[in-house]
Amino acid sequence: MRGKLTQDNLYLLLPGKVLAVSQMYARHHNVSVLDAMRIVYASDMYKQLEQESTKRWHEGPVSLYQTL
Repeated sequence: MRGKLTQDNLYLLLPGKVLAVSQMYARHHNVSVLDAMRIVYASDMYKQLEQESTKRWHEGPVSLYQTL
């Protein structure tokens, strides 16, 4: 990704982060990755993550999972 990350292009970064957090959740809670993704996308953590101004996108999957 070249240039500055903005609210308009943040969506490019989110799928990888969501997948990583979802895989961790699925492993730890013995659910499918699809079910885990539904949980992640419905979470307050994701609402924060999708807002560039929170800078949550700087965080790695472990930190985001712990917030979840």
